[in-house]
Amino acid sequence: MITTKKKAKIIVKKLKELFPIVSPTLEYSNPFEFLLAVMLSAQSNDKQVNKVTKILFKKYPKIADYLNAEKNEFEKDISSVGLYRRKAMSILAVAEIIHSEYNDKIPNSLEKLIELPGVGRKTANVALGQIYKKAEGIAVDTHVIRISRLYNLTKNSDPVKIEKDLMKIIPKSEWIKFTIRVIEYGRKFCPATSHDHLNCPLEITLNKRE
Repeated sequence: MITTKKKAKIIVKKLKELFPIVSPTLEYSNPFEFLLAVMLSAQSNDKQVNKVTKILFKKYPKIADYLNAEKNEFEKDISSVGLYRRKAMSILAVAEIIHSEYNDKIPNSLEKLIELPGVGRKTANVALGQIYKKAEGIAVDTHVIRISRLYNLTKNSDPVKIEKDLMKIIPKSEWIKFTIRVIEYGRKFCPATSHDHLNCPLEITLNKRE
């Protein structure tokens, strides 16, 4: 029986072999747009978010444009993504805070980012990693939760506790891309729906080690 840390090492290595070059699939042209895209992606898929932001970012090219946005109109602009009313409120509030308190710059620490309305640890970790190449934690989405529990990297179901467990066994140099690779793996090889799990690459690799 291999240890959890050894298993994590094997998983990280295999994921890097499967997906050597990875990057977020969200489309954006500046850090503020990326943060907004990540906020919009909660309970929505990236493909749908990209459809929305393609129009949204043309309509609101600068942070100042969000400050002057009318709430009901902005809700309509993003109405095809889940929880759009809550997200509209958060995004407009975030634009105001970043403009007035951070001189239009995205905060560069997890502590500051999670103070923003509608920005949790997952969004903050993704933003920090992509915008500043900083790793203060591991972004835990539904794919990370499922795959981590599937391979007993954690026994927890709470995202914050899962993140802490993963931070103990995943090398910090891998934190930023680990989540992206797990998401790609879940989509391509090991979805939540019924499939031939015994032939999933990680399953095959780990079975050879046990």
